[in-house]
Amino acid sequence: MDDVLGLLRIRVRRGINLAIRDTMSSDPYVVITYGGQKVKTRVVKDNCNPLWDEELTISIKDPNEPIVVAVYDRDTFTGDDSMGNAEIDIKPYIECLKMGLQGLPDGTKVDRVQPSRNNFLADESCVIWNKGKMTQDMILRLRNVECGEVEVQIEWIDLPGGKGIQN
Repeated sequence: MDDVLGLLRIRVRRGINLAIRDTMSSDPYVVITYGGQKVKTRVVKDNCNPLWDEELTISIKDPNEPIVVAVYDRDTFTGDDSMGNAEIDIKPYIECLKMGLQGLPDGTKVDRVQPSRNNFLADESCVIWNKGKMTQDMILRLRNVECGEVEVQIEWIDLPGGKGIQN
């Protein structure tokens, strides 16, 4: 645990216009991988616009290492089909945390991250201070697939005795 900076809570909210992998729909679930860790959501049956609203947590050692979000279609008799993937870039969010802001009015937008060739954002993503916490909502455009996006929110959790990110 000595080299862990902290935890990242990833709220996997929903899928938007996901690819059809079965006859008429898909049975999607999300897998998040980072540095040997793997966490996943439940499967939502027959839905290309699934609502997961699940919280997954990973421990962060290196903010530069990619956090991969992959969507799959659960199949009963064959291997699960890929429905695309994206990466969460936490560097802008970490920079906001390093500002050490406290006591801001709820709803304060600390930063705005624009979609670019260097990220997977489908739309502007804001880092927001609310109820004593900083969160970032993002809609990620999936790659290696004909269509689909995944909406997530990230939130940093300091670990007692962890290295932290203030360095």
